[in-house]
Amino acid sequence: MSEATASQPNVRDAAVLLLSLGEQAAADVLKHLGPKEIQRIGAAMSGVGSLTVSQVSDTISTFLNEAKTHASVGVGTDDYIRNTLTKALGEDKAAGLIDRILFGRSSKGLETLKWMEPREVADHLRNEHPQTIAVVLAYLDSEQSAAILGRMSESIRAEVLARVATLDGVQPSALNRLDELIERQFSGKDSSRTTSIGGAKAAASILNNMEPGQESLLLGQLRKTDGALASSIEDLIFTFDDLVEIEDRDFQQLLREVANELLVPALKAADDTVRDKFFKNMSQRAGEMLRDDLESRGPIKITEAEAAQKEIVNAAKRLAEAGTISLAANGGSYV
Repeated sequence: MSEATASQPNVRDAAVLLLSLGEQAAADVLKHLGPKEIQRIGAAMSGVGSLTVSQVSDTISTFLNEAKTHASVGVGTDDYIRNTLTKALGEDKAAGLIDRILFGRSSKGLETLKWMEPREVADHLRNEHPQTIAVVLAYLDSEQSAAILGRMSESIRAEVLARVATLDGVQPSALNRLDELIERQFSGKDSSRTTSIGGAKAAASILNNMEPGQESLLLGQLRKTDGALASSIEDLIFTFDDLVEIEDRDFQQLLREVANELLVPALKAADDTVRDKFFKNMSQRAGEMLRDDLESRGPIKITEAEAAQKEIVNAAKRLAEAGTISLAANGGSYV
């Protein structure tokens, strides 16, 4: 996790609060959080350092005041959760997250998968129907889903991705049955409302998180069977070339998060437009040094360049997910 993410005020306050509670109480709180929240808060806790009594007191006082403020407004109700997240994230981005949260409260099997290694999940899903695999991948976080899909047979990857992209909601009853099946394998509530998981954005997000070279291979396979679907997914994928669309202020923030050793291999395979974007947002001295390094560096493998570019793109996406920068091009937002 980036230093910027770990130092966000809310995350740091949570870390300080947990450190002040004691091991058992902190453990009781953490067991109610998801994998990503635990990773973020854990990293923040490790970076807090020494604290004064005043700092701890201020954090606890702020927490108690907020708890008193929200204690009587219906926290925990479905409507409150939906309204709060929709206001915070916007209707489109919040839809799938809301349903995952509400469904996840009563699910056990699917939630268990979030804590498993991608290879282990792939092994268990290997003999399942592609539609079942697609629903599972659409439910999980795109980063984990990408790792799982990357470990599955090449013969079914494109079909699974196509099914993720064409999912048009899933009945909670169907998710409950799948959850029960997975729970039995790894050892709710029914309604007519569909759960908003899947779709072209979900497929694009999975591809964005796959290893360099895999996403183009998968898109090529999908294009052979459904060119229109492949094109709709491709339109939503954020690439290294799309970095030029980022506002300069946000791009400068991105450069602060990128390791210097990634710049030369990444820009070796970039066109002049992308290179100019980097130089424009650097100091004159840093830009000159980078130009010298590019000129003196000999030929590099395309796989090395793609890997470096992927790391920079992933850094941009992490900052965007944290709300630190905005990724936009052609008037729209990338997943």
